[in-house]
Amino acid sequence: MSSGKVDVVVGIQWGDEGKGRVVDLIAPEYDIVARFGGGDNAGHSIQVGDRRLAVRIIPSGVLVPNVDLFVGGGTVVNLETLGQELDVLVALGVDIGRVKISDRAHLVLPHHALVDRQLERARGSSAIGTTGRGIGPAYVDKVARIGVTVGDLLAPDVAAVKIRANIRASAPVLSGLSDAPKEEDEVRQTLALAERIVPHVVDGVAFVHEALERGARILAEGAQAAMLDIGFGTYPYVTSSHTIAGGACIGLGIGPRTIDRVIGVAKTYCTRVGSGPFPSELDGPIAERLRDRGHEYGTVTGRPRRVGWFDAVAARYARRVNGLTSVVLTKLDVLSGLERVGVVTAYGSDGQADVRWHDGWQQELEPHSHELGDLPVAALTYVDFLRSSLGVPIDFVSIGPERSAFVR
Repeated sequence: MSSGKVDVVVGIQWGDEGKGRVVDLIAPEYDIVARFGGGDNAGHSIQVGDRRLAVRIIPSGVLVPNVDLFVGGGTVVNLETLGQELDVLVALGVDIGRVKISDRAHLVLPHHALVDRQLERARGSSAIGTTGRGIGPAYVDKVARIGVTVGDLLAPDVAAVKIRANIRASAPVLSGLSDAPKEEDEVRQTLALAERIVPHVVDGVAFVHEALERGARILAEGAQAAMLDIGFGTYPYVTSSHTIAGGACIGLGIGPRTIDRVIGVAKTYCTRVGSGPFPSELDGPIAERLRDRGHEYGTVTGRPRRVGWFDAVAARYARRVNGLTSVVLTKLDVLSGLERVGVVTAYGSDGQADVRWHDGWQQELEPHSHELGDLPVAALTYVDFLRSSLGVPIDFVSIGPERSAFVR
């Protein structure tokens, strides 16, 4: 019997590192690209020539022909968003028959977004900074054993009963809200949206393991990043799922021995959306420059991202909790033109970050370069310092938004 393997791509900062681009780049080496956690609060962007596509639920291998696209059981699925993504792919000429959804994934129902926003308002000055998409409440209901699964949609009468019970469980939060959905309206809306999705539903465990038994190679795509993991991130300012590499085992139903490589993705600086600690954070002209050059605005929310220098302390922590075998660095081109570039190397007892400074480079990086040796000396020195700080090999460095703008 053949035995396939799973490689995992994860973010090692606070998200938005460019995981979608990396998955798109290496997906041709695989048979299946699989999402293992999160929901439509994570937007992954891909640019090929003039074509730019942002996906939230369907894996980032959509523009790579002959690769199956699997939404795993650890995800939470907004049926409306998923239907819209399928429509976009059809318009692009993508074969959506490649899209498979695990029966064990849970639904994000319309009222979950209302619950999410209401709870966030109630936190006041302690607000976490959620996207308000209903991801957290959907995961809460999953753990409380009152969630509705994608598999439930195969029996509409059963699904209707579970949807009603789920709505009623949220009544204490929804009561008094003028825009709270009527129970039967939500049931009808959900079942109507389900008709589009049901043809893509599979037995998730059987799908993954039968593929592995055939010798298939699976690329597991993470959402958000290590520092937002529910158990190992900057709690409570985290997402509601396990975003580290171990989450792939839980989200896909595989054993740890199945995982071969763990590829971490990091920007050559840092960003964060929402509240929470961010030791390397910058403000002022340099922050604005990085934000503008890097187009640092949320794919899902449009919110300006907080920006800071590369945080080597957090990156080494992420290396440990993920078991990284290599790393991909992105957006090196954004740093061009700075007189000096900083790296946070330690946290002081006073809460201030210790920064090590490196010479900057004035040249704009040539997006069609193919080797690291083509980079300016200062840029190459900076990359080498990040490699030594992380203690793992660098697979690629991105120097532009295009699929081809990677050097190694």
